[in-house]
Amino acid sequence: MPRGDGRLTHDLDPQSPGPQDACGVFGVWAPGEEVAKLTYFGLYALQHRGQEAAGIAVSDGASVVVYKDLGLVSQVFDEATLGSLRGHLAVGHTRYSTTGASTWENAQPTFRTTEAGTGLALCHNGNLVNTAELASKAADAGVRGAFAATTDSDLVTSLIASYQDLSVEAAAMEVLPQLRGAFSITFMDEDTLYAARDPQGVRPLVLGRLERGWVVASETAALDIVGASVVREVEPGELIAIDENGLRSQHFAPAEPKGCVFEYVYLARPDTTISGRGVHAARVEIGRRLAKEHPADADLVIPVPESGTPAAVGYAEASGIPYGLGLVKNSYVGRTFIQPSQTIRQLGIRLKLNPLRDVIRGKRLVVVDDSIVRGNTQRALIRMLREAGALEVHVRISSPPVKWPCFYGIDFASRAELIANGLDIDGIRASINADSLAYVSEQGLIAATEQPVNRLCTACFTGEYPIDLGAPEVLGKHVLEGIGQRAVSGWTGQQAGSASVPGGAEEALRRP
Repeated sequence: MPRGDGRLTHDLDPQSPGPQDACGVFGVWAPGEEVAKLTYFGLYALQHRGQEAAGIAVSDGASVVVYKDLGLVSQVFDEATLGSLRGHLAVGHTRYSTTGASTWENAQPTFRTTEAGTGLALCHNGNLVNTAELASKAADAGVRGAFAATTDSDLVTSLIASYQDLSVEAAAMEVLPQLRGAFSITFMDEDTLYAARDPQGVRPLVLGRLERGWVVASETAALDIVGASVVREVEPGELIAIDENGLRSQHFAPAEPKGCVFEYVYLARPDTTISGRGVHAARVEIGRRLAKEHPADADLVIPVPESGTPAAVGYAEASGIPYGLGLVKNSYVGRTFIQPSQTIRQLGIRLKLNPLRDVIRGKRLVVVDDSIVRGNTQRALIRMLREAGALEVHVRISSPPVKWPCFYGIDFASRAELIANGLDIDGIRASINADSLAYVSEQGLIAATEQPVNRLCTACFTGEYPIDLGAPEVLGKHVLEGIGQRAVSGWTGQQAGSASVPGGAEEALRRP
């Protein structure tokens, strides 16, 4: 999966994708500024969070205009397009699909005309777990346009737009308490920028200040890029509104913080700060703790670039083993959409990584990576290192074993595909042909984040989901592809319990 900077999201082996990122959202209220260009650069800074589609909505006070398409931010927008998007406020989105297929209709911002005749554009990062329940309510209530697309985000937009006698802000205060799952959203009408975060605050969302306005974004790095100063995080359960009268805040639910710990491991940019903790510093500290928990008798510590780099630095620091670059990554291979020939495809990981043979030959290596999902990537990597002359390969992982799928905005493999679900650590070691294998402990990881354990979601490691998932048969990524068809043919809420959508979360929970 290509990233905006040409790197790949852990997808070193095209046949074995790793954990795919959540989406990125951005919003700006800044009269007198080129808000479309600010949003473009904000989304560029968030490109790592999603590479399937991108979009921007702007308002000049009279109307809301949306431009979106499939592809990277730099492919969707050019100077002429951005120049035509004029206004004083904007929201933007870069998408990785966690609900709904990767189609133009499912690209964001989503848009609806409200019952009052105003425009409403919305961007969502996260994933709801009661989408089927919301869809059944929408179908029973005859909500106009509820199934024009097949994303939970589009459904939320329809619900907010459906209130006849309420403002967008008042309608949001009615709808937001009904949502269950992870949502960090930015949305707008002609005059006002809104931002809201689920009561658990699973996905990050931050508020920033411009000289002549305000910005909200998924990560602080996006604020830095556009020259905004960080004010604070949007609080869990909070709805913020920004217009010509300034900023106002209200809470639609009490805060029960459960931030995603995997943001620290892999998802967020290293130059982002979450809950006051720098992500790069956290990853280096994870590496230090990994070295203390699982030392190795070796000659060189090398990272799997780039996600393993900070932890490898920390491991080398704490262990006293020299740090080196043993693998060179092709930073631009992810920018091509040309399918490789079968001959090239068989090269697999070699398309993305090439070993520095002079560095590796005759060495006992510690190889640091952020996670093991299926194990295919690590297996191919270790084979390549041994062919390059490595005497021993000791693998160290900067997260605990991933045993459970995520339903809050990260697209892991199904439970049956997660190698740590079926094998113990020595079994995984044998499967990938490492001389030794060790993972950082859950306690070590949490300590490195400097967050209280009760404020973090660790469900992918523990299976303890902080937000009730409901019935597994209505949890799949493509749940609305099925429900939308039923709704059109008269499906009602009374049938919600019997809705069965194959694949995705249903199989993840039911299969061994």
